[in-house]
Amino acid sequence: MSPVRPGPDAGPTVPQVGVGLCLSGGGFRAMLFHVGVLARLNLAGRLRTLNRISSVSGGSITAGMLGLRWNELKFAGDVATNFDELVTEPLRAFAHLKVDLPAMATGALLPFVTISDRVVAKLNKHLYKNATLQDLPGTPEFVINATNLESGVLMRFSKAYVADYTVGRVLHPDVPLADAVAASSAFPPLLSPFELDLSDANWTTENGNVYTGRGYRSDILLSDGGVYDNLGIETVWKRYETVFISDAGGHLGADPEPGRDWARGTLRVLHILDSQVRSLRRSAVVSAFKNPNDPHKGFFISTITDLSGWPKPAKRPYMTVDPAVTHGLATISTRLTGMPDDQQERLINWGFAAADAGLLAFIDKDLPAVPLPYPNRPLG
Repeated sequence: MSPVRPGPDAGPTVPQVGVGLCLSGGGFRAMLFHVGVLARLNLAGRLRTLNRISSVSGGSITAGMLGLRWNELKFAGDVATNFDELVTEPLRAFAHLKVDLPAMATGALLPFVTISDRVVAKLNKHLYKNATLQDLPGTPEFVINATNLESGVLMRFSKAYVADYTVGRVLHPDVPLADAVAASSAFPPLLSPFELDLSDANWTTENGNVYTGRGYRSDILLSDGGVYDNLGIETVWKRYETVFISDAGGHLGADPEPGRDWARGTLRVLHILDSQVRSLRRSAVVSAFKNPNDPHKGFFISTITDLSGWPKPAKRPYMTVDPAVTHGLATISTRLTGMPDDQQERLINWGFAAADAGLLAFIDKDLPAVPLPYPNRPLG
């Protein structure tokens, strides 16, 4: 089984030399776990080597912030010395806010105000300040993924284009960054769909574009990118030989009372579907990494990774991690709602420790040890 689904991505048929990073969804839990991953890549001098960052849902909130501030990062050698100031601190402040339920309440009660409008307003006010996709850097390339409910495949947002391989593409789009992130984070059924108006855009048509009518190129209904690709792999895997995958999806445990009403029952079904697809993609990726005939290398880390089963590094041990602690972090709800400091700091620490293990085990056996970002929030 291939880690990506059938369907062309605008890229080479054989992976090229380069590094891609995939950031999964998972609400504020994912947003902060990925902050820790990025922080470790930065201290390892690997952040600057990334060619493309592909994200969905909660991962897109983090990617959007990194992309917006990328050109302000001050690198001393290969390490950005102001990463925390420009990326970590704004996202941590945002994680104290209540976003999803107030947006739902306002969207349901007020005429002419949608749930998506309220989410976009919060993103603009606290993170993106009315930036557009043109404020992202050219390198690395940031690709924010949503699911096109009309065509049934990905809608990709980047500085270079907005594209759906079955519909066409809009070059150099001036789409607000908050719109792209909100569409990518429109978790069904509560925050979905997001309506994107591209009726005035200049669409280009290419081979393979089969849905080119106005109905597919005007008011487009989008949903969470994780509906189609819950790990953000689709736009990276066929393009680059080195792929780092950060999966902050939640842990689906057994539940003797999953709910008999339609609302809780629907959410449980969605979580089961997501967990199954995520598991299949994870297995395919890990098998590819282990296959000596596959050109890919990299790592797959997740909030439910158990480092005790990983190969023991020769030069130094992994950071001290207790699976009971980290699995508890994985059960934090997939929400965009206020999170206390202790949870925030442990999630960032866990992403940091997991990325440290991934680099040490599969990329750089001589990787120097560094302390956790928040030593007073141990994972052991």
